[in-house]
Amino acid sequence: MEQPKGVDWTVIILTCQYKDSVEVFQKELEIRQKREQIPASTLLLAVEDPEVHVGSGGATLNALLVAAEHLSARAGFTVVTSDVLHSAWILILHMGRDFPFDDCGRAFTCLPVENPQAPVEAVVCNLDCLLDIMSHRLGPGSPPGVWVCSTDMLLSVPPNPGINWDGFRGARVIALPGSTAYARNHGVYLTDSQGFVLDIYYQGTEAEIQRCARPDGQVPLVSGIVFFSVETAEHLLATHVSPPLDACTYMGLDSGAQPVLSPLSLFFDILLCMARNVRREDFLVGRPPEMGRGDMETEGYLRGARAELWRELRDQPLTLAYVPDGSYNYMTNSASEFLHSLTFPGASGAQVVHSQVEEQQLLGAGSSVVSCLLEGPVQLGPGSVLQHCHLRGPIHIGTGCFVSGLDAAQSEALHSLELHDLVLQGHHLQLHGAPSRAFTLVGRLDSWERQGAGTYLNMSWSKFFQKTGIRDWDLWDPDTPPTERCLLSARLFPVLHPLRALGPQDMLWMLDPQEDGGKALRAWRDSWRLSWEQLQPCLDRAATLASRRDLFFRQALHKARHVLEARQDLSLRPLIRAAVREGCPGPLMATLDQVAAGAGDPGVAARALACVADVLGCMAEGRGGLRSGPAANPEWVRPFSYLECGDLAGGVEALAQEREKWLSRPALLVRAARHYEGAGQILIRQAVMSAQHFVSTEPVELPAPGQWVVAECPARVDFSGGWSDTPPLAYEHGGAVLGLAVRVDGRRPIGARARRIPEPELWLAVGPQHDKMAMKIVCRSLDDLQDYCQPHAPGALLKAAFICAGILSVHSELSLSEQLLCTFGGGFELQTWSELPHGSGLGTSSILAGAALAALQRVAGRAVGTEALIHAVLHLEQVLTTGMGPPQGRVKVTSTLSRASGSCPGPADRELWCP
Repeated sequence: MEQPKGVDWTVIILTCQYKDSVEVFQKELEIRQKREQIPASTLLLAVEDPEVHVGSGGATLNALLVAAEHLSARAGFTVVTSDVLHSAWILILHMGRDFPFDDCGRAFTCLPVENPQAPVEAVVCNLDCLLDIMSHRLGPGSPPGVWVCSTDMLLSVPPNPGINWDGFRGARVIALPGSTAYARNHGVYLTDSQGFVLDIYYQGTEAEIQRCARPDGQVPLVSGIVFFSVETAEHLLATHVSPPLDACTYMGLDSGAQPVLSPLSLFFDILLCMARNVRREDFLVGRPPEMGRGDMETEGYLRGARAELWRELRDQPLTLAYVPDGSYNYMTNSASEFLHSLTFPGASGAQVVHSQVEEQQLLGAGSSVVSCLLEGPVQLGPGSVLQHCHLRGPIHIGTGCFVSGLDAAQSEALHSLELHDLVLQGHHLQLHGAPSRAFTLVGRLDSWERQGAGTYLNMSWSKFFQKTGIRDWDLWDPDTPPTERCLLSARLFPVLHPLRALGPQDMLWMLDPQEDGGKALRAWRDSWRLSWEQLQPCLDRAATLASRRDLFFRQALHKARHVLEARQDLSLRPLIRAAVREGCPGPLMATLDQVAAGAGDPGVAARALACVADVLGCMAEGRGGLRSGPAANPEWVRPFSYLECGDLAGGVEALAQEREKWLSRPALLVRAARHYEGAGQILIRQAVMSAQHFVSTEPVELPAPGQWVVAECPARVDFSGGWSDTPPLAYEHGGAVLGLAVRVDGRRPIGARARRIPEPELWLAVGPQHDKMAMKIVCRSLDDLQDYCQPHAPGALLKAAFICAGILSVHSELSLSEQLLCTFGGGFELQTWSELPHGSGLGTSSILAGAALAALQRVAGRAVGTEALIHAVLHLEQVLTTGMGPPQGRVKVTSTLSRASGSCPGPADRELWCP
């Protein structure tokens, strides 16, 4: 079944809690628009939460207000009006809280998947998966309105979830199946038989959860996705001017509203008031999960906020759409659960995505590697994950590990260690405006919030203190109560040392403290250290994403080189688009230059130059004219001359120098692309002309002067694979064509005949039939042959046949008559004919060339076999510059299957079926 057409979003908003992240995430949205993941007409907005703890409900209200404001301004209004919502499809994505396993949050956590159909190559983040689900699975078919989607979960939704929108009004939540055991720590919906939501439970009792169970025993989980109709969205938007909800929006704060005292929940405040079984009194005094324990003032604030929501939204129906074939997995702070979601238990091998690995056999079964460069022996145990790392072995990472954000220099700290059940991460920081690096190390089994009997590095605190010499006062202030001493607040992680740069070794020493007189411990104590919760506001998300992008393109350059040099059947177009659209075309073209200059054969070099042409064409962004066009500008003559003379390295360097002059505007970029394709054609011609190496002849007795040698051939009909055996395609991918030889009106319609004549001249004749020559040419000097390489010149094919047959050379110091008299004692007459119309598609050109060559070789005293004749025609057509497909065996037999070997130079092959 076809995938539904994607939603043409009017606005996409990404909310985030840190003000310094707004510009970073705005750029990320725009990059995805350039990758064609988001419609070009969509308005993209990254919006900061007015307060850090505004909650999912407050963030939704603020985002809805911002969307309405921008659409109102675009429509020419001077105030915010909800009328603009009536024709808008709005998607609000919430970044949510900090995530211990990715500095950019759950939304930008990279997944071990790739989309081979994507027009632009890129690492797939959770955000990308959710965008695809919302745009192509859940969103299609919905009326105008507002979709709200969390990004703190991993979702799976079938292509056509079957949501019915007929007669819909109000709000609709999307629910996915889960077990009753899983529901104990999550939210579930209670519905009636018509799909109306009766109640929403969070960490409900066993009885409440069982009440929600469906016939299959599964329960509908709160998935973090809700749709508001235009009517309901208008009612919600109306609350932004009513205290105390006005404090949830930036306009309210700018108007002097009192700050938010308690987080407002999207599901347990905004949506809960619409559930049918909820009573007003219970709703007003209820406590949402995001609130926790508060004082009387906080409870009063929440009661007032809920009263406003009840007044506006109570009459709006809330229905549920259940997707039984989907799945939901909340991304918790558990390292074990995180690793389980990124690995493949039971798989036979590792999942390697957008990574270059020198020794892939060292990767354990079920492990995953995403956007990495692994040089040398890097061993990765089963169930472990590597992301955004450039590692240089020998390195041994055992089972149950997550390693991220290390470069080649930092990876040296791992050489003498074997890691097990650990999470090691490198972080980019901004400390008082200065960029810095820090490294964190925790155990897979550690809990961030567990107090008292907590662990660190998978051991109890007491054992950790005993092993390392660290004391509790190193980590917590003396007045910190024991009940508040946990991993989240422990000042474990060095961020600045007074004398040197920090590295992973400043944490790894804790795994195996050496007898170094306490040197490592003193260095750790001398460093400025932060706890995990203190570290979060210092994270430099812009530097993190830039570093990841840089590593992705570094591994991509390795990939491009390998694909070309190994002649892999893999398109580089998605990678080229990625490099251009994300500002990295220069390094890619430099790599392609290196591949072309160092190529061992012209076929690889030609493909590399064609890729440069694609880069230049992509840089023009569809402007500057047609890609195809002339390629003989005088400025490019010098680079072309190097290539013609066989100086590949010099030619590539000269091309690159000339290229720099043509990058300033689209028209020049397109013209430069044409000339790079022209350069590639020079190499392709040289590659195809290598077919002459496979042409061998046997000497036979010369026919008597005046004796005709006749070659007659059938026409050809291709049944499948047409043109796949044609250079340069055949050299890159191989090819196979099934053809049938046919007679026309009972005759072979194509032929040639040749004979020796006493005059030291060449008599050429071309006609529609063997006894009707329409054009006659006499060549008495080499000057008469100079147009042999111009396909439309009179007799060009016949002239090229004499040259390719080795009967004469146009570059010889001897005259034409001297060459003919010296070797053959006279000249030749060659006649060719074809009873088929030009351009009939019946193989006339190739077959006529084969007939002419066969007749000439025999009249010159040489016998040529079928295989040799196939390659001789390839050579002739490149000399003639037509470059048509090879007549692989078609000049002789009734039915053929011709194959090209997929290498250059390489022999052609064919299987024959005779009647």
